[in-house]
Amino acid sequence: MRIPTATYRIQFTPQFGFENARAIAAYLAELGISDLYASPIFKARSGSTHGYDVVDATQLNPELGTTESFDALVGELQSFGMGWLQDIVPNHMAYTSENHYLVDVLEHGPDSSYTDYFDLSWNAPFGDRQERVLAPLLGDFYGVSLEKGDIQLQYEQNGLTVNYYSLKLPLRLESYTKFLTHNLGKLTRTLGRNHPDFIKLLGILYILKNVPSEVAGKQRQDQIAFIKGLVWELYSTNDAIREFVDENLEVFNGEKGNSDSFNLLDELLNDQFYRLAFWKVGAEEMNYRRFFTVNELISVKVEELRVFNNTHSLIQKLVEEGKFTGLRIDHIDGLYNPLQYLERLQEKMGDVYITVEKILELTEDLPDNWLIQGTSGYDFLNYVNGVFCQCENESRFDRIYFNFIGSRVDYPSLVKEKKHLILEKNLAGDIDNLALLLKNISSKYRYGNDFTLNGLKRAIAEVLTLFPIYRTYITPDGIHDSDRDCIQEVIRQAKEQTPLLQHELTFIEKLMLLEFDNSLTQTEREQWIYFVLRMQQYSGPLMAKGVEDTTLYVYNRLLSLNEVGGNPSHFGINLANFHSFNQKHQARWPHTMNTTATHDTKRGEDVRARLNVLSEIPDEWEQQVNTWSAINRGHRSERQGFAIPDRNDEYFLYQTLVGAFPFAEHEHESFVERVKDYIIKAIREAKVHTAWLRPDSEYEEACASFIEKVLDFSISAEFLEAFRPFQQRIADYGIFNSLSQTLLKFTAPGVPDLYQGTELWELSLVDPDNRRPVDFEQRRTYLSTIQQQAKTDILSLIQELLSHKTDGRIKLFLTTQLLKARTEYLSLFQDGDYLPLEIQGTYANHIVAFARRQGNQTAIAIAPRFLTSLIQPGEYPLGESVWQDTHLQLPVGSSLSWKNVLAQQALEAKETLSIGAALAHFPVALLVSNAE
Repeated sequence: MRIPTATYRIQFTPQFGFENARAIAAYLAELGISDLYASPIFKARSGSTHGYDVVDATQLNPELGTTESFDALVGELQSFGMGWLQDIVPNHMAYTSENHYLVDVLEHGPDSSYTDYFDLSWNAPFGDRQERVLAPLLGDFYGVSLEKGDIQLQYEQNGLTVNYYSLKLPLRLESYTKFLTHNLGKLTRTLGRNHPDFIKLLGILYILKNVPSEVAGKQRQDQIAFIKGLVWELYSTNDAIREFVDENLEVFNGEKGNSDSFNLLDELLNDQFYRLAFWKVGAEEMNYRRFFTVNELISVKVEELRVFNNTHSLIQKLVEEGKFTGLRIDHIDGLYNPLQYLERLQEKMGDVYITVEKILELTEDLPDNWLIQGTSGYDFLNYVNGVFCQCENESRFDRIYFNFIGSRVDYPSLVKEKKHLILEKNLAGDIDNLALLLKNISSKYRYGNDFTLNGLKRAIAEVLTLFPIYRTYITPDGIHDSDRDCIQEVIRQAKEQTPLLQHELTFIEKLMLLEFDNSLTQTEREQWIYFVLRMQQYSGPLMAKGVEDTTLYVYNRLLSLNEVGGNPSHFGINLANFHSFNQKHQARWPHTMNTTATHDTKRGEDVRARLNVLSEIPDEWEQQVNTWSAINRGHRSERQGFAIPDRNDEYFLYQTLVGAFPFAEHEHESFVERVKDYIIKAIREAKVHTAWLRPDSEYEEACASFIEKVLDFSISAEFLEAFRPFQQRIADYGIFNSLSQTLLKFTAPGVPDLYQGTELWELSLVDPDNRRPVDFEQRRTYLSTIQQQAKTDILSLIQELLSHKTDGRIKLFLTTQLLKARTEYLSLFQDGDYLPLEIQGTYANHIVAFARRQGNQTAIAIAPRFLTSLIQPGEYPLGESVWQDTHLQLPVGSSLSWKNVLAQQALEAKETLSIGAALAHFPVALLVSNAE
C-alpha cells in the first residue's frame, strides 16, 4: 500500500481541468507534495464546480478534459513519483436529465433496467408507498409553472420529452398514443386513409396499444426504440405528418392566459412515472432518498451488488492501472451498510489507501472493524484548532456573548430545537416514510397494534433529535457495544422528555437493539433489520442540517469553534486531550488524514487562527465589539420597531470581519461583495429571519446594506478607524497561530493535507467562496525564490520573510521546510511513537510540544500559542528575552546534539531544552536528533 507523505487537494472545475493540473504538477512536487488529492472527476452535471453531482461514474468528466489529457496528467505526476488520491461519491447522483440511468427509470418505470439503482419507494420492501417518483425541481408551484408555459412538450429524434428550462424528462410509451391520436381526423383528411405513411402511422398506434405487458427489461426497451424510430422516420420524411406533430405540440403546450388550454398537457403529465412538483414540496413529501435535503441529488442503492460493480468499474480499472493510488470515500454515513461497502471496496480495489469522510464527535472513535486508514481529517482539524482557544476564558465569553445579544443561549437545547426545525421543515416527508414502515411492523404485534402513525412519527423524531453522534452502525450480524450504549441512553432521554410515548419508544428500542422475538418469521426479521438500517441513514442528515447548517450559524459565541465536525459548546481543547487524541491516532490510525481546511469548512484555516486570538483577550474584545456596535447603530434598519441586522447576526458579522479582513487594501472592494454573499448565506442557514425555503428579501437587503455602509470609508470612517487597528493586531497574532497550527499538522500522527492555495494565507469563507481560483503562478514564483535564498543565507531569508509576513511567504517557507523534513524522515513521522513533552517555566502553558521517536531517531515539534500576553504587536516570539526560563524536558535517552531543520541551526541540550534557544530564529521549531 502506498501511504502518502502529504496530499494536496485540487478542486477540479470546467475552468481548472486536467491540463491546468498538469501545469502545476512540477510546483507541487517542488513544494514537497507526494499525492494529488482530487475532487470527483467523473462525469457530472454540466458546469459543475465541485463534481459531487455525478451523472455517470463510468466516465471521466469531459468538461475537465479528454482521456488523453487525464493520462498526460497522471504521467506527469508519476514522473515526479507522485500518487493520486481520488475522492469518490458512492452515495448519490445528480437528479437531472443528464443522468441517463435515472432518465431510463423515469421513462420506463418498473420496467427500467436501472430501477434498482436508486433509493426509490418502488425499491423498498415491506409495504412502502408505490407511487410516482417525485420530481421536486420546479421553481414555482406546478400549476403556475404549467400555465406560465414554463413546462413544454418537445419532440425530437429521441422521442417526446417534457422540458422545464434545462431539465428534459422523457414520456412513457403509453403517452405517445394519447399524443398521436389527438386530432388524428385532420391528418386523415390531409393524407387520406390509404396513404402508405398514414397506414404506417396506424400500424404504429396499433403496436403502441398492444405491447405485451409481460415484455420487460431490455426486450421492452428495444421495442420502444424501434417504435420511436418508426415515428421519427415518418416525421422526418412526410411534411404532413411533421405539420400534424408540430401542431399537436402547439396545442398541448397551451396558451398563456387560457387555463383550459393546458388540460391536455396536464393529463399527459399525470400519466407519467414521475410527478413534477415545486422544489419546496420535497421538504414535506418525499419518496426517494436524497443527499441530506438536496432534491437535486438522488441517493444510489450502492448496497446492490450490480450497482456497486457498475459505479465502481472505472475506479477499479484506474486503481488496477496504478493511476489511482488511494481513495477518499465521500459521506460514508449515507450508505445503507457502510461495513459491507468497505469490505466490497477492499475486495475489489485490493490493498489501496482508503480514507472516509466521517464526522466524529470529540470522544467518538471510528468503528475498529472498518478496513480503512482513517478519516479525511475533520477530527484532527477540531482538535488542533481547539488548543489555540484559551479554555479558561469560557465563562467570560459566555457573559460577553449573552450581554451583547440580550439573552442566554443553552447550546444543547438549541441543537435539539434546530434538529426539530429541520425535521418539521425539511425532512418531514422522510420521517413520514420511516413512520409508515414502523407502523407496518408494529401493527403485526399485539403490543404495537394501538400505535398511531402520528405517535410513531413523534417517537422517531424524538429519537433522531437526541442522537449525540452522526449514526450507529448496526448490521444484520449484530450490534456493537458502543452503539447499544448510545441507543439505550437516547431512548432513556426520550422517555424522560416525552413520557406519553413510553410504549412507542420501548418498541423502537427493541427494534434498534435487534431483540428479535422467537416467534418472528425470517421475513419479519428482515423487516426489522430493514427498518433499523434505514433509520440509521437519517440521523446523519439531521445532524448535518440541524447542527452544521443551522445551529452553527445561530450559536455565535466564538466562530472559530463553529466548524464541520466541531462542537462549539466545548470552549477549546486542553493539552492533555490533544496529546491523548494524537496517541490514539498513532496507535490505531497512524495514516489517517490531518487537515486544517477543506472544500466543506465553514471558514479558512487562517480565519480560525485569527479568531482564536480573541479567546485570549475577552475584556478588550468586549470593549471593541460594543464600541463598534454603538458607532454603527445608525446604519441598522428598522422594521416594526425591530433593528436589522439583529444583535446575533451583528455579532456574527464583526467576528467575520476580524477573521477574514484581507491583508491587501486592493482586495477591499471584492471583500465587501464576498462578505455580503456570505452573510446572506449565513442568515439563510440560520433560519431565524430568513431561510432558503422562505427568503425574507427585506431582512436580507437590510443586512447587505448594513455591510456596505460599515465597510464604506466615506460613510463609516469612525468605525473603520476604530476597527482597523484592533483587527490588524488580531491578524498579526493570528499569523503566529497559523504557523503553529501548520507545524502541528505536519508533525502529528497522520498524513498532512493541504487544501488548494493554503500554503499562503487562507482567509476564505464557506463555499463557494473557498473555491475561488488559486494564483499558482504567484506561489510558484514565491517558492522558487524562497528555495534559492534558503540555499545561501537561510537566516537572512527568515528575517526578510518575518518583516513581510503579511504576504504569506513565511507560511509557504514553513510548509516546504516541513514537507522536506517529512520526506527525509518519512518513517519517523509515519510510524514513530508520539511522546507528549512536559513544559516547565514561566510560560509553560504557552507551548505545545511533543516528540516523535523511532529507533535512534527523535524529532521534537515546538508550537507557541496564547502570545497576546507575551509580545506586543509587531514583535516576534523569539529568543530568551521573550521565553525567559520556559523549557521542556527532553525524552529519556536523547543526545546532546539537535538540529532545527526549519532554520538549519544546531543546538546543544542535556535533559532540558530552552524554548528561547529553540525559538531563536523562527516562531516555531522542528528539532531532529539521533539518540545515543
